[in-house]
Amino acid sequence: MTIHFPFDNTYARLPDRFYARVEPEAVTAPRLIQLNRDLALQLRLDPDRLSSPDGIELLSGNRVPDAAEPIAMAYAGHQFGNFVPQLGDGRAILLGEVIDRNGIRRDIQLKGSGPTPFSRRGDGRAALGPVLREYLLSEAMAALGLPTTRALAAVLTGETVIRETPLPGAVLTRVASSHVRIGTFQFFAARQDVEGLRLLADYVISRHYPQAAESHQPYCAFLDQVIAAQADLIARWLHIGFIHGVMNTDNMSIAGETIDYGPCAFMDAYDPATVFSSIDRQGRYAYGNQARIGLRNLTRLAETLLPLLSEDEEKAVAEASKALEAFAGKFEVAYHAGLRRKLGLLTEHDEDPALAGDLLTAMAENQADFTLTFRRLSDAAAGPEGDEAVRNLFINPLAYDAWAARWRERLSLEPQDGASRQAAMRAVNPAFIPRNHRVEAMIQAAVERNDFAPFEELLTVLSNPYEDQPAFAHYSEPPEPHQRVYQTFCGT
Repeated sequence: MTIHFPFDNTYARLPDRFYARVEPEAVTAPRLIQLNRDLALQLRLDPDRLSSPDGIELLSGNRVPDAAEPIAMAYAGHQFGNFVPQLGDGRAILLGEVIDRNGIRRDIQLKGSGPTPFSRRGDGRAALGPVLREYLLSEAMAALGLPTTRALAAVLTGETVIRETPLPGAVLTRVASSHVRIGTFQFFAARQDVEGLRLLADYVISRHYPQAAESHQPYCAFLDQVIAAQADLIARWLHIGFIHGVMNTDNMSIAGETIDYGPCAFMDAYDPATVFSSIDRQGRYAYGNQARIGLRNLTRLAETLLPLLSEDEEKAVAEASKALEAFAGKFEVAYHAGLRRKLGLLTEHDEDPALAGDLLTAMAENQADFTLTFRRLSDAAAGPEGDEAVRNLFINPLAYDAWAARWRERLSLEPQDGASRQAAMRAVNPAFIPRNHRVEAMIQAAVERNDFAPFEELLTVLSNPYEDQPAFAHYSEPPEPHQRVYQTFCGT
């Protein structure tokens, strides 16, 4: 059976120093775990054929589709503040690009498909747990409405990978608007390859930011647009309690998508100092630090672009500084606009940031669950009879009462009625997030018992995060003390 991938591969047409050509390594006994049928159709692929034995051969890397041009992309990166001049795709192979039904160019990549020239003595494989985690979290992020890479398929390899212990191997088929990262620009800058920088910048402008090409200073306009996209993305992470966990420059997409779901997590009780990554011992990538780290990463990008911004170094630095100075304002606007929506405020008043900030402070002091607090506020917005469910989340319910009196006074200035406000808030305050204890239980069931039913059920629940789903109400509940997960792991 011939399975047609309508590839049109532009990145593989760039010079050879942008990547290494490499074939996926075959596996012994591939078995399909999950196929994202809706995404397959969006990519103009046949889900029935993809789930056939021939399709599984393609999704496992045992066969390369016609017109594919498999490559491992080169990039560098700052990892926890330390610069590594060559990283690259050490366990991922880009098969090619397709144009989806909306006319958007999308990468199709195999992750865990064997070693590449960038593997740095690694095996290039992926364990089942991290593959399921990325599939689940990236699809949950998409359902929540945030820019993200997507998961097309997860396949068991029938082989064992050795980490701390032997684990079942798997391959993830990842889809992205591209896999170019801030670290990709750093790769060429570290080599003082100005021609490579220009080719890369022109490529990214053409693919992601075509309006920048119309500017009289296209590279300045490009930097402005990347900064705006990152500011908006990070603000939206904060609105749903998401902690990326490893915001190295090689994990930051130039297209403004969430990428690389390693030691990421969603908060339960609100605390801006929350860290889950087992390797982030200093709290560098804590929830509340993400905007600051985002600006630091964008500063690294701006440094790489200096030769393109102006031949006059002083002028180039001034242009880059001006662009970076706009980040804080763009982030604050996006962040506070999102908080107003979460609180049911459609109009803008000067005191709104303080009102939202005081709620977050009270939540932190009272260990209130982030997601449940805002979801239950959606019901309280319809009338005071909803207050009890919110105040029960606070150690000291009087802290909520004092804040709620101010909130209701502010709501009285809004034009919509209670029912309209409730509906609007429910559309931005999810009932369900990928709670860490549920994710870990799902992984444990799959890895230790070969039981994928928890994965499939959790995936179903998270595909409709803004609906109540009474049959699955227990998935909205925070963990009991003995269920709490305090660390997540990178999975490489």
